[in-house]
Amino acid sequence: MYLKEFEIRWSDIDANRHLANSAYLNLMSHTRMSFLMEIGFSHKLLAMHEIGPVVFYEHVYYFKEAFPGKPINVSLEVMGMSEDAKFFEFHHNFYDHKGINFAHCEMMGSWVDLQTRKLIGLPENFLKTFSNVERADGFRILTKEDTRKFAKTPKNIDL
Repeated sequence: MYLKEFEIRWSDIDANRHLANSAYLNLMSHTRMSFLMEIGFSHKLLAMHEIGPVVFYEHVYYFKEAFPGKPINVSLEVMGMSEDAKFFEFHHNFYDHKGINFAHCEMMGSWVDLQTRKLIGLPENFLKTFSNVERADGFRILTKEDTRKFAKTPKNIDL
């Protein structure tokens, strides 16, 4: 399990003086990018290959409030990946300074070719690294159908 420590900043607080829901998303994103950088997927290397990670969804479950004053930790566990790593699923947990879990998130994402703006599997050199990361208990091989499990599609309106 990858773990990243944070301080809750003034800008992370909402009108109720607890950790704002938008801050949860920012902390998870920061955790994901730190994880990717630590396994060798630096911004520079991703830019050289013109690929980037994209998020399909983030489902957050809040259990308890979090307040400034004590550090928090955000975990990342690799729960699923397609064989070409085109699709991936991460789970995040938020822990207070005592190790109490106060929120959980399930997210799914993919990789995008920044030139064509199309989803892609990882190039071989990236695939080897990403396929060898530690996998969480319950890890599964993902397929395109897994990305459609919530059956949400765009609904356009006439303007």
